Amino acid sequence: MSLKDNLKGKAEELKDRASQLAGKHNEKIDDMVDKAGTAVDKATKHKYSEKIGHSTAKAKHAVDDFAAKPQDGSN
Repeated sequence: MSLKDNLKGKAEELKDRASQLAGKHNEKIDDMVDKAGTAVDKATKHKYSEKIGHSTAKAKHAVDDFAAKPQDGSN
């Protein structure tokens, strides 16, 4: 097994583990995304509220998609 294959295998293991953790802690991640969005919105004095709202929704959706991916090993 070459170094490249070994690293690719480790990267896949880490990705799978991250996906499992994202699924397990989805609510906590969503809460933190909301808190970050609120902090940024406050720091910008609500100038970009709409864009921040869209961004937080997209971030939550991305976490949901990442957590829901099947663990079949295909790319």
